[in-house]
Amino acid sequence: MPKRFRLTRRFPVAMTEDGYRALKKFSADAGLDEGEALSFLFENFNSVTHEENLIARLRLFNSELEDRKK
Repeated sequence: MPKRFRLTRRFPVAMTEDGYRALKKFSADAGLDEGEALSFLFENFNSVTHEENLIARLRLFNSELEDRKK
């Protein structure tokens, strides 16, 4: 029997414009709303990310973060 899909957590999220546009595009392409798309991504995080690419992208993002906040 499939697991029931219940959105049990709500939290305020601050996103960059680029991140929000990517989320909107992904959710529209997948036929999901934004909450469902985020749930899918995080429930399947290890299978939808490439670990080496994730580490490299995270390092790059963190190195630029302070400049982007200004």
